[in-house]
Amino acid sequence: MQSYTIGQAARLLGVSPDTVRRWADAGRVATHRDEAGRRLIDGRDLAAFSIEVAQGGTEDEDTPYTSARNAFPGIVTAVKLGDVAAQVEIQAGPHRLVSLLTREAVEELGLEVGMRATARVKSTSVHIDRV
Repeated sequence: MQSYTIGQAARLLGVSPDTVRRWADAGRVATHRDEAGRRLIDGRDLAAFSIEVAQGGTEDEDTPYTSARNAFPGIVTAVKLGDVAAQVEIQAGPHRLVSLLTREAVEELGLEVGMRATARVKSTSVHIDRV
């Protein structure tokens, strides 16, 4: 399972690294240390926490106001596979994006909950890029 540094998690959540450190210190999101002593967050934990943050589960007002363009870097929060089609959900800061694509595309990209991905929006289509 992929893990994320405090800085990477901050970028995915759309907040400052200091905010993520405060959340970790308060026990809002679990961290562990790597061999170099860096604090890391497990991808599945970050995916679940990103949903909480997006639903207004934080009291911090550090979330920046931005003009969302066509690329939404975020974290995969759900993958639902059918026989032919699939549904992938990405939490990109406060934005939840859902893409319907083929099962084959999901498998080729190796998409799973907790990994980074970028949703690209063109008209009414959402395309997923593996990061």
